[in-house]
Amino acid sequence: MNNQSSITNHQSSIWASAPGSLMLLGEHAVLHGRRALVCAINKRITVSFSTIDKRILRIVSDLGSYEAPLGALADHPDFRFVLDAVKQYPLTQGIELKIESEFSSDIGFGSSAAVTVATHAVLMHFPRSRTSATKIQAENCRAGAVTPPFDKDELFKRSLATIHRVQGRGSGADVAASVFGGVVAYRAAPFENPQGRPLEIVPLTGSFQLTAVYSGSKMKTADVIRYLEERRALNADYFEKIFDRMDASVGEVIDDFSQLGRMLILNQKLMEEMGLCNAALSEIIQEFRDLKVPAKISGSGLGDCAVGLSEIPKFGRFQTYNLQVDSRGVL
Repeated sequence: MNNQSSITNHQSSIWASAPGSLMLLGEHAVLHGRRALVCAINKRITVSFSTIDKRILRIVSDLGSYEAPLGALADHPDFRFVLDAVKQYPLTQGIELKIESEFSSDIGFGSSAAVTVATHAVLMHFPRSRTSATKIQAENCRAGAVTPPFDKDELFKRSLATIHRVQGRGSGADVAASVFGGVVAYRAAPFENPQGRPLEIVPLTGSFQLTAVYSGSKMKTADVIRYLEERRALNADYFEKIFDRMDASVGEVIDDFSQLGRMLILNQKLMEEMGLCNAALSEIIQEFRDLKVPAKISGSGLGDCAVGLSEIPKFGRFQTYNLQVDSRGVL
């Protein structure tokens, strides 16, 4: 795995972009020490910053704007992941962050992970003084200038820590996809015993087209996790067996990538058994089946998207996204 990356400098600003992601296999099981399969997609979030004279943080994005003194960063529901990332760095001068996204945060393309990764990536290279800022900005005028490479493993750790502080719980699979790119087999430490198994990130070869279909609604991941954990508490053995089957399906794809379509179909059945398929998702999955396209829910369930292993230009009454696996990760 290439764990080094570069941040690109453009004149007086530095920017980084991170891809969105889709879960392919192992949702929920990954929170309990099993493996998941996740991929980066060719839709990105770009974060750039410029230094400013006032000792403030200014954020400009499609979601709105934000401005506050560096020493008193007030909470804002639209920028919690960005604000947490900023708080981890000893800023000595004001900055403006500009956030540009190629997809809506309302659909399940891992926007929280992507913006977190891109924000940490630029802040890891933030000049620590006005003198060094001036020097970097002068150097940026040279065509093709870039900052030194950084450690992707460290970027992953910092980004995942932000996700946990803001969200409370999350596997980090989407963070891994945004950092490393491509298709990733991922295992986090189990939530019940964080020291029980080391982190595992295995990049897989494979680039293919996908069709994501948005169901028209989205339930917060934390709410779906809570719902499922309440059900799991009533019948733990039943859910453990489902999680084991999900883990085994990821193992089959690792051994033979051509099994991905068959494992998508299996994991969809398992998501249905866990009660995570609502009426809209059921309709979408049935349309995929009618077209003989392997497909499943992508994400926590009870909303968001279903994803199929093919390119379909138009998909009934639902909003459709034709996507490609993006092998590049953070740039």
